[in-house]
Amino acid sequence: MTKNFEERLNQILTRLTSPELLKNQGLGNEIGFWIFDYPAERELEMRAFRKDVIEPNLARMKPELRFASVNLFDFVIELLEERGLLEKAFAKQRDFGDEALLASLRPILKEDKLAPRLVEKTRVEELDLLILHGVGAVYPLLRTHTLLSALHPYMRETPLLMLYPGIYDGMKLKLFNQLTDDNYYRAFSLVS
Repeated sequence: MTKNFEERLNQILTRLTSPELLKNQGLGNEIGFWIFDYPAERELEMRAFRKDVIEPNLARMKPELRFASVNLFDFVIELLEERGLLEKAFAKQRDFGDEALLASLRPILKEDKLAPRLVEKTRVEELDLLILHGVGAVYPLLRTHTLLSALHPYMRETPLLMLYPGIYDGMKLKLFNQLTDDNYYRAFSLVS
């Protein structure tokens, strides 16, 4: 990240409202998956900026823009509640620890199962943009590179922005600037 955090934040709205991004132009036949990476220690500022600046100003600058913003942690909690598993998950963690909880939730939270559910919930076919956030909070329940890969067949012409607390170098995601995920090279950096 060559520019400072504030300079990069101030470029988000311009990029998100650009016709090139919204129409997936100039991407060499790739799907418009975009990542805005930021220092994990700036998470609270990023949350406030998304809530107080990005979302209201997208609506103001482009009133015709249909977008959804999904907190992945809330999405997982809602799924567990719907299936009557949230209290059981708390008990499992309390009684058997984190590893046992993760092992028991893994089949339910497989990214290839969550992707169609996310697409259905957001009605992505009716959107012009999908914003995903809450990546740090949902780790290790979800792996972002796997979720992005699972979303590819569903997104079609709808651009996706993932707000990512870590580093994306165009090849791999490094959550919290420490945990290296598998390689993921099908997304573009929103702002350098």
